[in-house]
Amino acid sequence: MTSSELLPVAVLKRKAVVYVRQSTQAQVQNNLESKRRQYELVDVARRWGFSDVEVIDDDLGRTASGTMERPGFERLVGDLCTGKFGAVICCDASRLSRNGRDWHHLLELCGLVEARVIDLDGVYDPCRPNDRLLLGMKGSISEFELGILRSRMLDAARAKAGRGELRLSVPIGYVWHRDYGLGLDPDLRVQEAIRLIFTRFRELGSARRVLISLTAEHFDFPRPSDGRQTVSFDWVPVRYRNVISILKNPFYAGVYVYGKSEKRTEIVDGRARKSYGHSKPFGKWDVLLKDHHAGYIEWDEFEKNQAHIAVNAFGQKGGVKSGRGGRALLAGLLTCGRCGRRLGVVYSGRTPGHPYYRCERINQMLAKPRCMTFGASRIDPAIGREIMRAVTPMAIEAAMEAERMHKNNCDERRRMVDLDLQQARYEASLAERRYAACDPDNRLIAAQLEKSWEGALRRVADCEARLVEARQLNLAAPVPDFVGIAADLEAAWRAPKVDMRCRQQLLRALITDIIADVDEAQREVILTIHWKGGQHSQLRVRRPKPGEHGQSTPEAALAVMRSMATRWSDADIAATLNRMGMQTGHGKTWTARRVGSLRTVHKIQGYRSAEKSGEWLTLTEAAKKLGVSPHRIRRLIKAGVLPTEQVMPDAPHQIRAADLESAQVTSFPRDRGPCRIKDDGQMSLFSAI
Repeated sequence: MTSSELLPVAVLKRKAVVYVRQSTQAQVQNNLESKRRQYELVDVARRWGFSDVEVIDDDLGRTASGTMERPGFERLVGDLCTGKFGAVICCDASRLSRNGRDWHHLLELCGLVEARVIDLDGVYDPCRPNDRLLLGMKGSISEFELGILRSRMLDAARAKAGRGELRLSVPIGYVWHRDYGLGLDPDLRVQEAIRLIFTRFRELGSARRVLISLTAEHFDFPRPSDGRQTVSFDWVPVRYRNVISILKNPFYAGVYVYGKSEKRTEIVDGRARKSYGHSKPFGKWDVLLKDHHAGYIEWDEFEKNQAHIAVNAFGQKGGVKSGRGGRALLAGLLTCGRCGRRLGVVYSGRTPGHPYYRCERINQMLAKPRCMTFGASRIDPAIGREIMRAVTPMAIEAAMEAERMHKNNCDERRRMVDLDLQQARYEASLAERRYAACDPDNRLIAAQLEKSWEGALRRVADCEARLVEARQLNLAAPVPDFVGIAADLEAAWRAPKVDMRCRQQLLRALITDIIADVDEAQREVILTIHWKGGQHSQLRVRRPKPGEHGQSTPEAALAVMRSMATRWSDADIAATLNRMGMQTGHGKTWTARRVGSLRTVHKIQGYRSAEKSGEWLTLTEAAKKLGVSPHRIRRLIKAGVLPTEQVMPDAPHQIRAADLESAQVTSFPRDRGPCRIKDDGQMSLFSAI
């Protein structure tokens, strides 16, 4: 075939297009020879006789597998349909397309407008069956080649990962050494930061609480400042994603994992869209090699952490809701013995309300009557007593362990601050050396280095102040009396500083689940406790009768009322009860109205119904009869001159009227106060006034 048949004059009058493409940005930066060869196709087009040549290089760094948009290729197809291009020039078919759909669509358009396809091997006319067959085979071979290369690459990576030799991107705290492979980061500060997160989670049991405790201590976490190399770090305030990523990464348990995530492909607007990083279930990981490298925790602890995090987040079946405080001790721990669903917590009454446990799901989901409802006022104390009974034999050992953990926490906090100080001093020394090595005349650089040095010195001062503060706090803070707490667990359980979250965590450390049922005939709540370790026990708690509540008046207060009611008024009884420190069933002080209301309920005879015969007098009545102040009567009583009777200590005095006429009372020496006895025969000193 002659050159005029290959490229007619009508085709040469059109524009030739040179399509330049490389698959990745790394190829664009590193494979310079391939890019140079593609740009040199402009000379090839001119040698074939084209005077107008256009270069389309919009797709540099874009793959042609069909998963990414290629604006350059779309522009090429659009201009080709208009008949502007007479030839498409490329190195080979793989540069134009890596999938058969785009390749054959391009050939069909070239055949319609009688355009040619030119590569380094020759000129092809898609209108001719033989040329079209050859171009189709080149496109198929290119697509097949891509699949073979990808398959070989992935198979080689899986084989290497199966031996634990594939150098994956490792998390913070690990580095790949050139000589002996994977190992811990040599920076002790980084190691201590990661170990501290695992230690706090072991104590607190919640990633959120770990973040709160570390933030309160101004804890800094390393952030790589050199990309994926993770050699140099910037220390920034810790975030939740730092904590949760460390707790969920099996690499920290000494396990080499490959293939724990997968990619997913969707067809969007006719194109394949791939998304990466979708986690796969634990059993579907491609490679899992235990004891592959040194770990920060053991594999058993990692599995427990994952189960704990899953329960905290979702409260899945088979687990319990994490203790997050509130007013109900057993929230998320009770299971209905009739339908098997979790019991929820509701509050009734005025704010804050009284907690109740209720099987609510069957009513909400199936519109059926609730299985059971019972209050927490008697259930929670009963479970608390069971916990104390189970913990008492181990109280001394627990106290010793708590004391050891307290000391370790103090030492750990001080060690972290000390490591921060060492790092700050090193950075200050490095900044000083850089400033000293700078030419003083170069003020632009010297000023910036001086500023960096001053910032490093301020950081050293801050770290030194934190270290001094930590040492002073350790010396000034009183050490808890753990032995005393062990001796009186009941007081420790009810201590005001022990919040409901701590009680719930202790409960979940000992109890797996509690099955609840109600015996309507006996009016009892039946609790089947499943303890850690497989033991079971049953507890029956009586339900209150209708109208019965736990805010009853103490029997001691009723006894005082019965003793004083026939001789004293309600106001005197209320004053006596207040002086004795007794309170009402609601925890309030006594008033005459409250005393009278309670006497009516309990049918106690009151002061007003008692007869006053005049034989017994109150202190005020005795002072009025003698014509003296109540203070003098108290002096007579205190001196033992005037005998009295009291129902009980702090109750009002009862004075017999006959005792006021005794010689000892009338002859008792007076104080310097005014005389209140009136004598009709006494003359006034100021008669004229």
